[in-house]
Amino acid sequence: MDQNKKTILKSFSPVKILIPVLLGLAATAWLFIKDDKVGELKGIVEANVWWLVAALAVLVIRDLGYMYRIRSLTDKFLTWRNSLDVIMLWEFASAVTPSVVGGTTVATIILNKEGIPLGKSLAYVMLTAVLDNMFFIVAAPIALLLTQGEVFPTFNLDPSDIAKLKSAFYVSYGLIAVYTFIMIYALFVRPRAFKWLLIRVTSIGFMRKWRVNAFQHGNEIMWASEQLKGKDFNYWARAIISTIFVWSARYFLLNCLIAAFTDVTLGEHALIISRNLIFWIVMLIAITPGGAGIVEMAFPSFFGLFLGSFSNIVVVLYRLITYYPYLILGSFFLPKWIAKVFGSRPQEQEVVTEKYRS
Repeated sequence: MDQNKKTILKSFSPVKILIPVLLGLAATAWLFIKDDKVGELKGIVEANVWWLVAALAVLVIRDLGYMYRIRSLTDKFLTWRNSLDVIMLWEFASAVTPSVVGGTTVATIILNKEGIPLGKSLAYVMLTAVLDNMFFIVAAPIALLLTQGEVFPTFNLDPSDIAKLKSAFYVSYGLIAVYTFIMIYALFVRPRAFKWLLIRVTSIGFMRKWRVNAFQHGNEIMWASEQLKGKDFNYWARAIISTIFVWSARYFLLNCLIAAFTDVTLGEHALIISRNLIFWIVMLIAITPGGAGIVEMAFPSFFGLFLGSFSNIVVVLYRLITYYPYLILGSFFLPKWIAKVFGSRPQEQEVVTEKYRS
């Protein structure tokens, strides 16, 4: 069997899909059962239908933004239909892997099997990671500045818990920043020097077992860097603007859900977006697939201040809208996509230029 096909099937195995579903359902059930709050579910009938419709519209707009971005990054090599396949499977991969891992390996294979050479596939996946992380790196300090510290939740939290939450944020932010600037240096400044550094580091005694992987990763960085050379201003402008757009839409979706259950002022909308940014950065170090279970548990502390008794209802709706649909849609798109790329045409043979083997 094609090795890429094995990787895809392993990444999307039924067990990996079932684990986040069970974790999410267990955490959700615990939220309602622990304080006998099952009756709160009746509160969903009090929701403002138009804000719920707005949340669904924002979700669709966000995914269209993702499709535009990947199509733009590939210089329109992908059609809109192929872009839909890529985004649905990419979201599917992200949903069944820990947030700290993400679906980047699978995403590279997906783009490659859509007919994009391996070097370019790597470049596009690495570039999206850099763009997304740069959004966090720039937006988080702005959120902290504008909210003057109110961005960290205190609702139903002990001072020690607040301190731990702040530590988790700063650790996550620091790791993202370090990783991102290393990637920027490797991709855009000195890719060959980065490869040399990886090989030198893995020449040290206990690091030798990773030497082969380091050599391969160094080559991947060089291939990706080569593909991103010479891109014009319009290319980078589209990439940056579309990244800001999709993440803004991702955050505003929660504003819509909260506004469906309570009156929200303009200032509170800004605070919700700021807290959502901090919430998302903290969740990036979650070890469960898609942050399942952890998101449900942490959500009330971040947003309970705005929602009161509706907090548990909104976290259920939030996950129902933003997470579980991609498990279902991914399961629908995956068989058809596998049949298309592995069954209807011969496998592409990637030719690696000899200069990158050195």
